[in-house]
Amino acid sequence: MILTRHLVQAFAIQESPEQRFQHPLNSNAVRHTKSIGDWVGLERLGVHLVRVEPGRDTTQFHYHHQEEEFIYILSGKGIAAIGEAEYEVGPGDFIGFTAPSQPHCLSNPFDQDLVYLMGGERRSVDICDYPKLRQRLVRNGEDRQLYNRDDLQLFEI
Repeated sequence: MILTRHLVQAFAIQESPEQRFQHPLNSNAVRHTKSIGDWVGLERLGVHLVRVEPGRDTTQFHYHHQEEEFIYILSGKGIAAIGEAEYEVGPGDFIGFTAPSQPHCLSNPFDQDLVYLMGGERRSVDICDYPKLRQRLVRNGEDRQLYNRDDLQLFEI
């Protein structure tokens, strides 16, 4: 598949199998992914080629506190929910999120696959909020803890 440590040619990407991922907090969020950054050894940056079938979401509406991420649409169309607004997106559109960012997600209500390049940081610690679910995910390395935000108390130190 990899011709050198730094190069993966298009035919190898096309022929490689996808990995199916269903978001644990949204049963309709199913992505088919090729983690192409892993193939060349990227450790601090995740780069993924993603395909989303018609009628599916990409994730649960969320935002990260520590990790920046981006999406570049290659083919198909989708609806990007960013904060309170929704936008139709298509080939050539770029979406980027700083940390922290507006909450966001992407869905495919159209009749063809949505395909995009997704990338983001891979920090060892991150906090991800799911505002519509009032949940907070805290990740420290491989350890992940999900909290109900209504149960969290803020103390000033």
